[in-house]
Amino acid sequence: MTNEELKKIYFGAYSFKELEGGWLQAFQYTDEQMEYLKSVSDFWYGRSMGSNSKTIEFITAATKVSFEYKLIWIGSYDSIELMVDGLITDIAYVQTLGTESRIEWELPEGEKNVVIYLPSDATAVLRNFEVNAPVKRPEKNEKVLWLGDSITQGFGPLRSSLTYICVANRVLNYDIINQGIGGYVYDKNVLMKMEGYMPDKIIIALGTNQFNAENMKDVEEYYDALIELYGEDMPVLCISPVWRGNCGPEYPVFVRFCENVKEIAGRYKNVKVVDGFKLIPHLNEYYLDSLHPNGLGSEEYGRHLVDAIRTLGF
Repeated sequence: MTNEELKKIYFGAYSFKELEGGWLQAFQYTDEQMEYLKSVSDFWYGRSMGSNSKTIEFITAATKVSFEYKLIWIGSYDSIELMVDGLITDIAYVQTLGTESRIEWELPEGEKNVVIYLPSDATAVLRNFEVNAPVKRPEKNEKVLWLGDSITQGFGPLRSSLTYICVANRVLNYDIINQGIGGYVYDKNVLMKMEGYMPDKIIIALGTNQFNAENMKDVEEYYDALIELYGEDMPVLCISPVWRGNCGPEYPVFVRFCENVKEIAGRYKNVKVVDGFKLIPHLNEYYLDSLHPNGLGSEEYGRHLVDAIRTLGF
């Protein structure tokens, strides 16, 4: 399969570049957005190119699939996973395979839906993708631009298929661009026109990294800029920060910040609000580090989010 053919079944990308050696890299931000991120934070810039929520998806009768991968940036070690007809059938842990390797998987007989989940908290490039039968691109529902921080990027579960977005999207079947960045905040400056791309919906899950800010100015300016860029008819969902157990004596400050986020987002007629505190149990058992949901917490988050989206009619 050529890289051009691979692009047709590669989901989660705004654009692609072919690197030296035939490696294919996918991007979720525009060049202008990444230039801005690089100017303010190398930490954010590196994470802006992660493979979060990127998947290879196809319908086929093939019995074998293989490819080479290389990780050119690593935030944490998670996995590359194979799902067949809705069930995970194999997990390749990056820490075991290494930063560059070849993966080959056997597939069952007959036509099936195949999804390959790429690492969430790393940047994976691919080449020499091979399938031993024709493939068909699956149909997707709405195009959704998902904006967030490390939880949205996918850090916490340490399994690429278990991020809350992937859990939710196995039900919702959105065509996602995930612009989650570890450590990110409500920052209006990154909101720029993405030439050639217009989402049907936007989901925002930000705020936990700035709950002790002196005021809510950044949040207010962010929603003003978003509405100015995408218009008052664009459906937007605000997920207020999920519970975290590491605030100590600042917990009341965190709670007040979350309430303020909901109030600000709720001012706009096209923005629906989901209370993040209702998505994951308030127990450290559901978290990797009292901040990032682990696999169990992400499963709860994703499933409860689907329920909330359906209840709100978003």
